[in-house]
Parts: sequence; C-alpha cells; structure tokens
Amino acid sequence: MKTLRKLILLSITTTILSSCVPKTSVQNKAGIDPKSFQKELDGKKTNLYVLTNKNGIEITATNYGGLIVSIETPDKSGKFSDIALGFNKLDDYMTSSPYFGAAIGRYGNRIKAGKFLLDSVEYSLPINNGPNSLHGGLKGFDKVVWDATQIDDQTLELKYSAKDMEEGYPGNLNIKMVYNLNDNNELKITYEATTDKPTVINLTQHSYFNLAGEGSGTILDHIMMINADHITPVDSTLIPTGILMPVAGTPMDFRTPMAIGSRIDSICEQLKFGLGYDHNYVLNQSKPGEMVLAARVVEPTTGRTLEVETDQPGIQFYCGNFLKGDLTGKSGRPYNFRNGFCLETQHFPDSPNQPNFPSTVLRPGETYHHTCIYRFGVE
Repeated sequence: MKTLRKLILLSITTTILSSCVPKTSVQNKAGIDPKSFQKELDGKKTNLYVLTNKNGIEITATNYGGLIVSIETPDKSGKFSDIALGFNKLDDYMTSSPYFGAAIGRYGNRIKAGKFLLDSVEYSLPINNGPNSLHGGLKGFDKVVWDATQIDDQTLELKYSAKDMEEGYPGNLNIKMVYNLNDNNELKITYEATTDKPTVINLTQHSYFNLAGEGSGTILDHIMMINADHITPVDSTLIPTGILMPVAGTPMDFRTPMAIGSRIDSICEQLKFGLGYDHNYVLNQSKPGEMVLAARVVEPTTGRTLEVETDQPGIQFYCGNFLKGDLTGKSGRPYNFRNGFCLETQHFPDSPNQPNFPSTVLRPGETYHHTCIYRFGVE
C-alpha cells in the first residue's frame, strides 16, 4: 500500500508540475526556436508559449510585452502560413520592433503633448512620437515582462502590475489579460484592470497582419470592411480634432468592402496626415459596450479571412505606412511599405483631453473590461 501511495503521489506531483511548464518543447508550425525567447529581464524569466486548437491553428506568444509572435492559419487549399509580422528572436523585438504583436498600455494610441488633466491635476507623460506620447510611453506594457500562466493548450493568462506614476500615469494598476484560442478559430483576448487611484486606461493589441503570409508583400489588395459611419479626424500630428467626421463620400469609407489600396493615394488631407490609413474609426454600436463586428478582411488569392469583434467604441486601422524595408521578418524577407495592417480595438486617441469622447477614466472600486475577438477563416 505504501508503494502504491507513493506512486499515486508521484503521478499527481508530476501532473501538477507539467501543467505549470510552458509548452516550449512543442514543435511550433512557425519553426521558432523557444530558446531564442528565453531570457531573464527585470528579475523575471521570459518564454515562448504555444496555443493550438483542434483545427490545427496555432499561435505563439511570449510574456515579454505580451507579444503575439506567430499566427498559423490555413488558406482555402488547407496550406498553413504565418499571417503575423514579427521576428524569430526576442532580441529583435527589444531593439527594433514597431510594436509587432504587442500588448499596448497603459494608454494605447496618442495623447496630445504628453499631458492630461484628471481631477484638476495635470500629469506629464514621456514624449515619444513627434510632440505627443504614444502607446504608454518609453517603456509601455509592450516592453515589460508579464507574469504568465498557461492554463491549458488553448489559454494563456498574463498579469502585470504597473506602479503609481510609472511612465507618468497615476495609480497602481493591476491588469489581467487572457489569450484564448478556441475551436471556432477565434483568438479571444480579454482584459481586466483595477486601480487604487483615479487613472486613465486604454489597452489594445498591436498585431500586424498579412493574410497572404508574413513577408509576402503588399496588403493593398486585401478587401476591407469597417463597420463605422464616422472617424475621429486628426491634425498633422495625428491627434484627433475632437469632432466626428462622416466617412460617406470620402476615401475613408469602408462600409462597403473595398480593396485597401483602391483609394489610398486619393487627394485627401486625412490620408496625407497619416501617410495613408492610420485612423480611429467610430464603431456603429446601438449602445456603449455592445459586442459588434468591427471589421472584416479578405485576401483574394489565399481566401483567408479575418473578422474582428469588440465591445470597445473604436478601432484603429493602420496599414503599415511607417514600414520602410529596414526590418527583416521571420520569413527572412524585409517588411516594406504597407506590408502589414493593424486593427486595434480601443477607446479613442487623446480621450483624456477630449471631453466629448467616451471616458477612459478608471477609478478605485471600478473594473476595466475589454474584449476583442480575432476570427480566422477562409472563403
């Protein structure tokens, strides 16, 4: 009996320990070496985690910056390719990345002049994008090591505690972010956060997609639909003017599916300011917090589709206007101008300075919630 009990205890202990180990030993479809993502930074270990579903879709992510490193999906003939721009090594993300696959915070997008007023107190943030603050500052959530727990083959939980006045933002902020790849071919991202002091928050995910496969060239032939009647137009520094602009009759209108490149070179002040599309679209919701289909994209050659659902009021459509061929991706090919697009579910840029925009203020006793679904398919 003693021997049997020992065997049972050994089996239970082995099961518990194995459930806590990241699945870095699993050979991933993208061919990424897990060791190239294993470091010790800020006293924490980084690693590569693999999520898979029953249909063979596979996502790799790391707890450095909450980065989504690869997304392997099939085309209409069943051939799998990686549709997320990025690198094979963590070192490249740390030195060269324009937010490839990153978790963004404490405030995604831009805040004018790096300043905002909250409860009559002015806060100053790092200036890192022209005259403005972008994506949380010099060391936003894309550059910190999250505490990771792989719940199962399909679920990765990431937690981070941002300190009061970290990057200039008030309040100790505790965040939980979950990546779940389900058997409906959806990557469901959920965010929760609480604070001990009034603060502002706007979290998002900054994956760059190319549905023909990363490194395959332009995304201008992708067919885009965005469920929005308005955008928040911007000035020359890409800060919203505070009004809502109807998209009807302009090259910003994607309510009817349209090739991304079909009107991108039109004479249009908004396209001039962004060097193309780099704009927040005001989603058509019947009430705040309603889950809606925000966007749908089709790549005609492969038949791959991407649908985005969210409960957030906006989505930033960016088409890689600042890629310039000086970064080499996982495929070994350079990422050139407009070789990837982003669809970032979010609150509006510069909301802390825009009283007419939905509030991004989070107070003690409240919980921030955000859901984003990326659904992968073919047609």
